[in-house]
Amino acid sequence: MTTAKDIMHPGAEWLPAHETLDRAAQMMRDLDVGALPIADENERLCGILTDRDIVVGCVAQGHDPSRVTAGDMAKGTPRWIEANADVEEVLREMKNHRIRRIPVIENKRLVGMISEADLARHLSDAQVAGWAEKVYEHRR
Repeated sequence: MTTAKDIMHPGAEWLPAHETLDRAAQMMRDLDVGALPIADENERLCGILTDRDIVVGCVAQGHDPSRVTAGDMAKGTPRWIEANADVEEVLREMKNHRIRRIPVIENKRLVGMISEADLARHLSDAQVAGWAEKVYEHRR
């Protein structure tokens, strides 16, 4: 059985909710990633911040990214997957919630992230196509 831990990118880092968006952008640059899980003061997942969130939700709105925090941008219920979850469960969670990245949790700790690139590297073309069809379908 292939698990989330088998296909994830290990070593993901939390972005504390109190960090500003300019610092988040620097972390994304340094880590060469497009998204960071946001953690509250207890290191519990409270959201995911993407590079697009920074641009569209802050900069394009005329806000100063040095004054807006990651916590300000955290919206909705964050999705995550257990490290020992079967890859079909990973795909189901991502498809059902139309998400492109998902944090992987083990013993209540962040251990990695699964992104589109991870899916493409580790899964069959049919599995990736089924995922992409659902995640990218146009909704009216």
